[in-house]
Amino acid sequence: MRHWLVQFRKTKGLTQQQVAEITGISRSYYADIEQGTKGASGKAAKLIANALGFDMNLFFADVGRKTSQKQEVI
Repeated sequence: MRHWLVQFRKTKGLTQQQVAEITGISRSYYADIEQGTKGASGKAAKLIANALGFDMNLFFADVGRKTSQKQEVI
Protein backbone atom coordinates (compact mmCIF):
# COMPACT_ATOMS: atom_id res chain seq x y z
CA MET A 1 0.00 0.00 0.00
CA ARG A 2 1.18 3.50 -0.76
CA HIS A 3 0.49 5.02 2.66
CA TRP A 4 2.04 8.30 1.60
CA LEU A 5 -0.49 8.61 -1.24
CA VAL A 6 -3.40 7.95 1.12
CA GLN A 7 -2.04 10.64 3.46
CA PHE A 8 -1.81 13.23 0.67
CA ARG A 9 -5.39 12.44 -0.37
CA LYS A 10 -6.76 12.58 3.17
CA THR A 11 -4.87 15.81 3.91
CA LYS A 12 -6.77 17.38 1.01
CA GLY A 13 -10.02 15.95 2.41
CA LEU A 14 -10.75 14.00 -0.76
CA THR A 15 -12.20 10.56 -1.42
CA GLN A 16 -10.79 8.17 -4.00
CA GLN A 17 -13.78 8.98 -6.19
CA GLN A 18 -13.09 12.71 -5.99
CA VAL A 19 -9.43 12.27 -6.93
CA ALA A 20 -10.49 10.08 -9.85
CA GLU A 21 -12.95 12.72 -11.06
CA ILE A 22 -10.40 15.54 -10.73
CA THR A 23 -7.75 13.59 -12.63
CA GLY A 24 -10.02 11.96 -15.20
CA ILE A 25 -8.97 8.41 -14.34
CA SER A 26 -11.29 5.66 -13.13
CA ARG A 27 -11.82 5.21 -9.40
CA SER A 28 -10.83 1.56 -9.65
CA TYR A 29 -7.52 2.45 -11.35
CA TYR A 30 -6.83 5.11 -8.71
CA ALA A 31 -7.67 2.62 -5.93
CA ASP A 32 -5.29 0.06 -7.47
CA ILE A 33 -2.52 2.68 -7.58
CA GLU A 34 -3.17 3.61 -3.96
CA GLN A 35 -3.16 -0.06 -2.91
CA GLY A 36 0.06 -0.64 -4.84
CA THR A 37 -1.41 -3.41 -6.99
CA LYS A 38 -0.85 -1.29 -10.13
CA GLY A 39 1.78 1.23 -11.00
CA ALA A 40 0.85 4.69 -12.15
CA SER A 41 1.63 5.54 -15.74
CA GLY A 42 3.63 8.71 -16.25
CA LYS A 43 0.48 10.57 -17.27
CA ALA A 44 -1.55 9.28 -14.29
CA ALA A 45 1.31 10.04 -11.89
CA LYS A 46 1.47 13.64 -13.16
CA LEU A 47 -2.31 14.11 -12.92
CA ILE A 48 -2.50 12.68 -9.38
CA ALA A 49 0.56 14.61 -8.20
CA ASN A 50 -0.85 17.87 -9.55
CA ALA A 51 -4.25 17.22 -7.97
CA LEU A 52 -2.80 16.37 -4.55
CA GLY A 53 0.14 18.78 -4.57
CA PHE A 54 3.29 16.65 -4.52
CA ASP A 55 6.21 15.78 -6.80
CA MET A 56 5.26 13.01 -9.22
CA ASN A 57 8.70 11.43 -8.77
CA LEU A 58 7.47 9.96 -5.48
CA PHE A 59 5.74 7.31 -7.58
CA PHE A 60 9.03 6.24 -9.07
CA ALA A 61 11.27 6.36 -5.99
CA ASP A 62 12.87 3.06 -5.06
CA VAL A 63 12.38 3.58 -1.32
CA GLY A 64 10.58 0.62 0.19
CA ARG A 65 10.01 -1.04 -3.16
CA LYS A 66 10.12 -4.83 -3.26
CA THR A 67 10.84 -6.92 -6.31
CA SER A 68 9.05 -10.07 -7.32
CA GLN A 69 12.02 -11.37 -9.30
CA LYS A 70 13.77 -14.41 -7.91
CA GLN A 71 17.38 -14.02 -6.98
CA GLU A 72 19.69 -16.62 -8.50
CA VAL A 73 21.67 -18.57 -5.91
CA ILE A 74 25.18 -19.53 -7.01
